[in-house]
Amino acid sequence: MSIEVGKPAPDFELMASNGEKVKLSDFRGKHVVLYFYPKDMTPGCTTEAKDFRDHHESFADLDAIIIGVSPDPVERHQTFIEKYDLPFLLLADEDHKVADLYGVWKLKKNFGKEYMGIERSTFVIDKEGKLVKEWRKVRVKGHVEEALQFIREEL
Repeated sequence: MSIEVGKPAPDFELMASNGEKVKLSDFRGKHVVLYFYPKDMTPGCTTEAKDFRDHHESFADLDAIIIGVSPDPVERHQTFIEKYDLPFLLLADEDHKVADLYGVWKLKKNFGKEYMGIERSTFVIDKEGKLVKEWRKVRVKGHVEEALQFIREEL
C-alpha cells in the first residue's frame, strides 16, 4: 500500500506513551499532525519535540492534535515526555511497521555507516482521515511553524 496526498491515510494501531493502544482512526473529527522521528533524547529529535510542545496550544486552537512516532519503546517515550514536559502522545513503532506503511523507514548513511532508520517526516491528516500534506526529509529548524501555517491557511 502506498501513501498519497488526497487519499485516505493508512490506519494503524500502536502502543502509546500513556500505556494504551491508539489507532489513527480514533482521531477522526480532528486534524492530525503525525510526525515520525528517529530517536528519543537525541539533539534533533529533542528540538523538534520541544518545538511541537511550544506550539501545542496553537495547534489545539485549530482543532489539530500532534502525535509523534519512533521505534523507541513506550518506557523510553515516557522518560522523554517527562524530561521535556511534552503534552502529546508518542507512539512506539518498535517493529517499524507503521514507518514502512508511510514510507519513512529508509536506508541511512552516517559517518560512512549504512543502517535502516526513520527519515524525519511529517504528515497532516484532515478530519475525515485523508492525507492532505506531507513533508519528507524534514529539517527541524522552522518546520513546526511551517506545519502550523499550513493548517491555519489550508484547512
